Amino acid sequence: MASNPNGTPGATERGREGGGATRCAAILGPYQSGKTSLLEALLHATGTVERKGTVKDGNTVGDTAPEARERGASTELSIGHGTYLGDSWTFIDTPGGIEFTLDSRHACMIADVAVVVVEPEAAKAAAAGPILKFLDDHDIPHVVLINKMDQASESVRDILAALQGSSSRPLALRQVPIRDGEKVTGYVDLVSERAYRYREGEPSALIELPGSVAGREAEARNELLETLADFDDHLLEQLLEEMDLDKQEVYAHLAETLSADKLVPVLLGAGEHDHGVQRLLKLLRHETPDHTATVERRGLGDGEVPMAQVFKTIHAPHMGKLSHVRIWRGTVKDGDTLNGAKVSGIYAASGGKLDKRPSAAPGDVVALGRMDPIQTGDVLTPSGGMPDSGLGWPEVPQPVFARALSVSERNDEVKLSGALAKLAEEDPSLLVRQDQELGELTIWGQGDTHLRVTVERLKSRFKLDVSLSEPAVAYRESIRNPVDEHARHKKQSGGHGQFADIRISVEPTSRGSGFAFAEKVVGGSVPKNYIPAVEEGCREGCKRGPLGFPVVDVKVTLTDGQHHSVDSSDMAFKIAARSGLQDALAKAGPVLLEPIHQVTIAVPSEATSKVHGILSSRRGQILGFDAKDGWPGWDAVTAYLPEAEMHDLILDLRAQSQGLASFTWTFDHLQELTGRLADKVVEHHMAAAG
Repeated sequence: MASNPNGTPGATERGREGGGATRCAAILGPYQSGKTSLLEALLHATGTVERKGTVKDGNTVGDTAPEARERGASTELSIGHGTYLGDSWTFIDTPGGIEFTLDSRHACMIADVAVVVVEPEAAKAAAAGPILKFLDDHDIPHVVLINKMDQASESVRDILAALQGSSSRPLALRQVPIRDGEKVTGYVDLVSERAYRYREGEPSALIELPGSVAGREAEARNELLETLADFDDHLLEQLLEEMDLDKQEVYAHLAETLSADKLVPVLLGAGEHDHGVQRLLKLLRHETPDHTATVERRGLGDGEVPMAQVFKTIHAPHMGKLSHVRIWRGTVKDGDTLNGAKVSGIYAASGGKLDKRPSAAPGDVVALGRMDPIQTGDVLTPSGGMPDSGLGWPEVPQPVFARALSVSERNDEVKLSGALAKLAEEDPSLLVRQDQELGELTIWGQGDTHLRVTVERLKSRFKLDVSLSEPAVAYRESIRNPVDEHARHKKQSGGHGQFADIRISVEPTSRGSGFAFAEKVVGGSVPKNYIPAVEEGCREGCKRGPLGFPVVDVKVTLTDGQHHSVDSSDMAFKIAARSGLQDALAKAGPVLLEPIHQVTIAVPSEATSKVHGILSSRRGQILGFDAKDGWPGWDAVTAYLPEAEMHDLILDLRAQSQGLASFTWTFDHLQELTGRLADKVVEHHMAAAG
C-alpha cells in the first residue's frame, strides 16, 4: 500500500490513492457541541469556501434558516460538498437538539460514516449516548471527535470512559493531547507516533515528540493496539511476542474494523480553530467505506438499474418540492421517471444554495425537483420496485408535546391547513390534528422548541400570524346512581302536531363500556318503528351532560310510553328521548371523568429518582421501573398519569436529565375526578362555552 502525505496508508485496494471515491459523512452530536463550526472548517479545508463563517456572525454555510440563525443552533439538516485529495465528499450537518432527532437519524441512514462530535466534558459527552446507541443498532460506521479541546479542563481518559458507557463498540483513542500547562497545544498520533502542534486556521505542524508526553503516548498506544488485536489473531500474536509492528498493517486493521463497525476511533480537535480538521479528513479518506460498501451493508443489491433513497423533503420558496436523495446505484438524469414520478431538475445543495446538474452518479447526494407523490424514506427506481431487504427506515418517534394552534385571521385558515401539510411532510415527527369535538387544531411534536420553530416557519415562510396555547383535555362524564325518568313532547300548531311519551331507566355501567340501549316495551305502547328514534335521541343527549362534557358508561332502557296515531313521529320521539335523558342525567349523580394515560419514561439511571418526584407531583401513580432493555445505564419507569398533567411533562423530564429523557404513552382508562380540581375544570369549561 502506498502512503499518503501524512504517512498514513490507504485503507483498501479501492483505488483511493488515485482519487475518485464518492462518500458521505453525517455530522452528529449533542446540542452546542460545535457541529456547525466543524462543517464550516471541513468546507474550508476542502476548498469549498474561501473564508470561514462563524455561528456568532450568522454567516456559516449551514444554519441558513432564520430560526436557526436566531437561536445560534441547527434546526434542520445542512448539506455541504467538498473535494479532498481527489475524493468527492458530502457533509451533512444535523441538529443537535433531541427534538430534531429524526432528521439526524435519516441522514445517518444514507451516510457512509458518521462523525459524532462531543464536548471535552464527561457529563456533556455522555449526552451523546442515544446517538451512539442508534449508530450501534444500525451498524453505521462512526468516528468520535472530542471537539473544543482548546477549552478542555478534564482528562481525555474521563471523557472516553463516559462515552464508553454508552457504546457497545470499543472506543479506540487515536491521539493523546500535548499540553502546555492547562492548555492543549497539539497531539500525538498513536499509530504514526508523530507529534503535531496546532496552528490557528492552518494545518498542524509536525514537531518533535515532547518528553513530557512520551510515557502517556506509549501507554495509550499499547491500549489502542490491544483493543485492535481483539479482532485479529495475527496482530495479537505479534503483540504477545513483542514484535515490531508494520504501521501500514495497523492502519489496514483500523480501516477494516471501522468499515465493519467493530471499532470506533476517537480523535481530538477544535473545529472553530481548524485544529485536528486535516487529521479528521485524512482518517475519513483512508479508513472509511465508500458508498458501494454502504449499499452492501444496507442489503440494497447490485446492478446498474438506478436506485436512490429520499432522506429529506423540503418545500422551497420559488422551487416547489425538493426530495433530497442519495444515489445508491446507476445514473439518474433530469427527466427520468422514478416510482412513477418525473424528475424535474437535479440540484446539488450547499447550505441555502442549489446548483443545477444534468445528472447524478452513484454515491451522489442531490435534490430531485417536483416529485410530488414521493415521501421521505422512499426507495426510488424506474420500475418502482423495492429491494428485498435493507430498508430498515427509522420509525417516527411518538409526539410528546402538544399545543393548540390558532390563526389571527379566519380567512387564513385554508392557507394554514396547506402550510401545515407542507411542514408535516418535511418533518414526519410533526403531527397535525383537527379535533372536531374540542374545536381545536393541535400540533404535536418532540418538545417546546420543536413547536416554536414550526410557528416561526409558519410566520417567516408562509406569512401567517399564528399563536400557541395549551390544548384542552378530552374530559368525559358519567353518573353514579340509577334513575327513572318520564318525558313527554307535545306540540300543536295547526295541522299535524307532535306527540311522544316515554319512560326510561338510566343506570351507570362499568368503566369503559360506553353507551348501551335496550327496550322492554310491552303491548305496543311505543311502536317498534319509533324505538330507533328513541335510541338516537338518547345518544344525542349524551353528547353534552350536565357538567358540559360527553357522557359515557351509561345504559338506557326504554320501559314504557305512549303514542298518538296521527301526531307521533320519529322526530317527536327523538326530542322526547333527548330531553328525558338530559333530565335523568342531572338527577343521577353526575361525575367528571379524566383520561388517564400509561406512560413509559426512558431516563438515565442517575435521574430515575428525580423522575419519581416529577410523577408524584403530577398526580401520577408509579407502576414500577426496571433497567431499560438494551440500554446500559438507563431505566424505564412506568406510571399512570392524568392527561391534564402531561402537557409539559417532557419539559420537566429533560430539565432533570440533561435533555435526554423521553417517553411513550397510550390511553389507558377514564378515572373519576372530584373535589376542587373537578370544580375548576367544570367552571373553566362552562365559562369558555359562554
